[in-house]
Amino acid sequence: MAEAAARKRMAFGQFQTYSPKVFIPLTKLCRDLCHYCTFSRPRPGQRAYMTPDAVLATARAGAEAGCTEALFTLGDKPELRFEQARRELAELGFGSTIDYLEAMCRLVLTETGMIPHVNAGIMLREEMVRLKAVSGSQGLMLETVADRLGEKGGPHYRSPDKVPAVRLEAMRLAGELKIPFTTGILIGIGETRAERIDALLAIRDLHLEFGHIQEVIVQNFRANPLTPMADAAEPSHEDLLWSIAAARMILPPDISLQAPPNLSDASFPHLLDAGINDWGGVSPVTPDHVNPSHPWPALDKLRAATEASGRRLVARLPAYPAFLDVPWQDDAPRRALLAQSDAHGMARMDTWSPGQPLSARSCFGPVPGKLSRDITHIVERAQTGAGIGEAEIEALFSARGAEVEHICHAADALRRTVNGDEVTFVVNRNINYTNICTHKCSFCAFSKGKTADNLRGSPYDLDLSEVARRANEAVARGGTEVCMQGGIHPSYTGDTYLGLLRAVKRAQSGLHIHAFSPLEVRHGAQTLGLGLEDYLTRLKDAGLGSLPGTAAEILDDEIRVIICPDKLNTAEWLETIEVAHRVGLRTTATIMFGHVDHPGHWARHLIAIRDLQQRTGGFTEFVPLPFVPMEAPMGLKGQSRRGPTFREVRLMHAVARLALHPHLTSIQVSWVKLGAEGATACLNGGANDMGGTLMDESISRAAGAAHGQELAPQEMEELIHGIGRTPRQRTTLYGDVTASTRKAGRDAAPLTPIILTPPKKIRGKEIISV
Repeated sequence: MAEAAARKRMAFGQFQTYSPKVFIPLTKLCRDLCHYCTFSRPRPGQRAYMTPDAVLATARAGAEAGCTEALFTLGDKPELRFEQARRELAELGFGSTIDYLEAMCRLVLTETGMIPHVNAGIMLREEMVRLKAVSGSQGLMLETVADRLGEKGGPHYRSPDKVPAVRLEAMRLAGELKIPFTTGILIGIGETRAERIDALLAIRDLHLEFGHIQEVIVQNFRANPLTPMADAAEPSHEDLLWSIAAARMILPPDISLQAPPNLSDASFPHLLDAGINDWGGVSPVTPDHVNPSHPWPALDKLRAATEASGRRLVARLPAYPAFLDVPWQDDAPRRALLAQSDAHGMARMDTWSPGQPLSARSCFGPVPGKLSRDITHIVERAQTGAGIGEAEIEALFSARGAEVEHICHAADALRRTVNGDEVTFVVNRNINYTNICTHKCSFCAFSKGKTADNLRGSPYDLDLSEVARRANEAVARGGTEVCMQGGIHPSYTGDTYLGLLRAVKRAQSGLHIHAFSPLEVRHGAQTLGLGLEDYLTRLKDAGLGSLPGTAAEILDDEIRVIICPDKLNTAEWLETIEVAHRVGLRTTATIMFGHVDHPGHWARHLIAIRDLQQRTGGFTEFVPLPFVPMEAPMGLKGQSRRGPTFREVRLMHAVARLALHPHLTSIQVSWVKLGAEGATACLNGGANDMGGTLMDESISRAAGAAHGQELAPQEMEELIHGIGRTPRQRTTLYGDVTASTRKAGRDAAPLTPIILTPPKKIRGKEIISV
C-alpha cells in the first residue's frame, strides 16, 4: 500500500477527483441473470423504461445542483428477454434499447449541457460509434477473466454478456474507436487473487495498445438479501485494500484508479492509503441505483476525509483531461466538455463567465483544509523576490480550496507592503477609431461576431475631426488620457497613426496619448518601410506618450497559432515592446486568458514579462484580461472554454503579484470584465489599480460584457472606500492629478450622443461615418 500510494502521488499529485453526477437508470431490465445483481429485475406494475420527460427532469435536477455527468446505466438488451420491453420501445417509437438510449443522450446533452457517460453493456461497433456522438465516455466492467465463473453454479451462469472474451472484445473495439473508457474488476464473487491480477493485466495490455482506458474501478461485492448470493461471504476490507494496491502497481500511471466510497461504509477514508486517486461518481440528487442499500457519503464528509489525508477534492468531468479533444471526442460532446471545463480540464465549479454578474456559486470565503508544504514554500520564496520558476508558478495556479485563500492573502500582504492601502485609477476615454480589421483572431468580437450589429453597430472608420472632438470632450470631463486602438484597417499606413496623434495634439496639446498596440506599431512601420526604432521615435515625436501592451493575448506560440495565427508571434511582441522601452515609451503588459490556454502557458507568459521588465523597467502595470466568450467567434463556435473560472481570475491577479515581485509593482484589475464584486475580490487579493474610467468602452461590450461603458470617478472612489482603502486619481504614468482636473471629472456632463450618417460603400462594405 505504501508503494502504491507513492505511485499515486507521483502520477496525480494532490488532486483527488470525483464526478458530480446524476444517475439515470434508463431501464432496470436485463437479459443477463448475474447472481449478485440488485439493479436488474422485473418490477411488476412499473414501466420498463424511463420516459423522455422523466429522463429530462432528472437531468435538469442534476444540472441545477451543479452536476456535469449524466450517468446512463441500463441492463443489457432487455428486449431480447422481456415482452414488456419490446412493447414499450415500440410505443416510444424505437427499435432497440440502444436506439432509445442514443435519443435520450442527445436530449440530455442538447437541453441541459450535461455530458452523458454510458454504461450500456455489450454493443455492436456501429452502436458504439453512434453513442460516441452523444456521450463523453463509455464504460463496461470487465469484472473478471475467469471463465469458470460462468459455469453452472457460478455468479455469471446464464449471463451471455458476461463471457470474458466478449467483454474484452468490446473493450478492444472501444480502443479502436478512440472512445474514452471506464472498466474495472469486481472482487469477492469467487475469483482468486491470481485471477484478479490476470484481469488487471488484460486491462493494462489493452490500454498499452490503444491508450483509451481513462479509469479502472476496483469494486467490492456486497451481499444483498434479494439476490441468489445473499449468503455469500463478502471480501474483507484488507482484501479490498490489497486489490486496490495491486491495481495501482500493475496499471500504467496515466490510468485513474477508483473505488466506490459507499461500498466501504465508514472505512472509506482508508481507500486513499491504498492508491486510489478518484472517488467515482457522487450524486447530490439521485441514489446509487446499483447499490441502493449503500448511499453515497455526503460531499462534506468526502471532502473532510480527503483533506485529512493531505489531498484536495476536485470535481472532474466524465471524460478525464487527456480525453477532452479529438480524436477522443465527437463535436457535440467535445463542445459540451469544453464549456464545462476549467483550465486544468476539470469541472467548472461556477456558472459565471467574465462580463456577467457573479453568481452565488462563484462566491468565496473561508475554506477549511490543510496547506501543502510545497505551496507555502513557493509563496514564501516569491515574497522575498526570489523569482519563482515555471513549475512553481504552475503549482500556484493549481491551488484549490484553502490554498487559494492562502495565496490571495499572501499576495494582498505583499501589495500592502509595496503599495500601501492606496488604490489608483486614471480618468480616460477610449477612442476606437475603426473596427475594420484584416486579421481573423478567433477571440475578437470587436471586429467581427455573429450578433455584432447589436453590440457595436456596422463597420466604421472615424474621421480626424471626430477623433479631435472626442479628445476635447474627454478633457472637458476631467480626462487626462485618451486610449486609442483599432483594428488593422487595410487602407491604414504608418502615416494614418501619425495623423491620429497630430489630430489629438492639435485639439488638446496637454492630453496624454496612450495608443497603438504592438501589432499596430509593426503594421505602421512596415507600410512605411521603417525599422521599429525609427517609427516609434516618429510616433513619440508626434505626441505618443505610452503604449498599451495589448495584442499579447498569451505569449506562447503554441496558443497563438490557434487563436491568432495571422497576428504577430511572441518574439515579435516582445521585440516591439523592448524597442518602445528603449526609445523612452513606457507600456503596460497584459494577458488575455481563459480560452484554450492552460496554466503552463500562463507561467511562461509571466516569466517572459518579468524577464523583459528586468532588462528595461519599462512596464507600468500588469493587466490580467479574462476572456469574455459570449460573442467571441471561438466562443460562439464552441471552440473555447467559457472564460476563466472565478477561482482562476483570483489566482491570476494574486500569482502575478507574487511572480512579478519586485520588478513590476502595479497589478491592475479590469472592472469592465469583472464588475464591482469581481474587482473588489481582486483588490483584496494582490491588485492595487483599477485602470481607467473608460468613457466609451466598446471592446469588452462587443464580446458580450454587461458591466457598462464607463465607471465615473466618484463611483470608483465609492467602490475603493467601500473596502477600506484610499483612492488616488493618477496620470497614465502614475503621477498626481491637479485638483481642478479632478473637479472637472466629477462635475462632467454626460457624453454627447453619437450620431451616425447614412452608410456609404467603400470597397464593397457599408461604412457608417460619425
